[in-house]
Amino acid sequence: MQKTFTEFSTNAILKLGDEELLKPYKTPKNPELYTFIRTQDVPAEIVVDSVPYTIAPNSIITLTTVQYFQYVSGSNLVVYQFNREFYCIKDHDQEVSCAGLLFFGNMHMPIIELNAKEHQKLNMLNDVFLEELETKDTIQAEMLRMLMARFIIIATRLLKAKEAFLETTSNAKIDLLREFNMLVESHFKTEHSVSFYADKLYKSPKTLSNTFAKLHTSPLQIIHERIVLEAKRLLIYTDKTAKEIAYDLGFEDASHLSRLFKKQTSFSPTEFKKMNKKAS
Repeated sequence: MQKTFTEFSTNAILKLGDEELLKPYKTPKNPELYTFIRTQDVPAEIVVDSVPYTIAPNSIITLTTVQYFQYVSGSNLVVYQFNREFYCIKDHDQEVSCAGLLFFGNMHMPIIELNAKEHQKLNMLNDVFLEELETKDTIQAEMLRMLMARFIIIATRLLKAKEAFLETTSNAKIDLLREFNMLVESHFKTEHSVSFYADKLYKSPKTLSNTFAKLHTSPLQIIHERIVLEAKRLLIYTDKTAKEIAYDLGFEDASHLSRLFKKQTSFSPTEFKKMNKKAS
């Protein structure tokens, strides 16, 4: 079973399904989508960054877009996948953002065990998800984002309450990447250079680049993607001009943002704004 929601105006993608969604990952690769896997009555076997994991029944595991993931086995799973444009394009509290505890805030990949009551609550939420995916109207996207926020809030509360995640041994490369993402989340509006973040992490820019290359990304790519994502959000959800947005994002010359935006999206900020006004 697989259901997909897409939103043209933001390039947002949300996928909801079972183990069928994970079959493309029978060979290891980056998910490219934020992924939640929830087991029900049977365990699941996966490999993340070359480390095998057994996910016990009635548990949730979180995968980021930079991890190397392989699906080995599992059935009767509940799987959610979404891109930054679906959820991260909106403002969220730091703990439940795409740089929050479930994704980059903690020091390892969290696995959350559910009791019977928690499992039932998430089954009910999943039923609402499925119902909303069948409701095609002008507020469907907002409703789906609210439901995802609800899921992430529940999972974050459970993670914080159980506290067992604090004792897990961390992976140095992933930890560094998460620290970098958290710094970018805090400073991307004013700091666009890799050297700034390298100094904060007591690393050289070359060390960051070499480390992130092994995770199939780069420091500059992460900075640029976060800037462009914020520009998209402001273009869609505010009345600010492209020039005003450029200044908000720390560009003294609006043409610098325009070039970066067009490189990432194939559209200038002005074209993107006009296109989304027509689509709305």
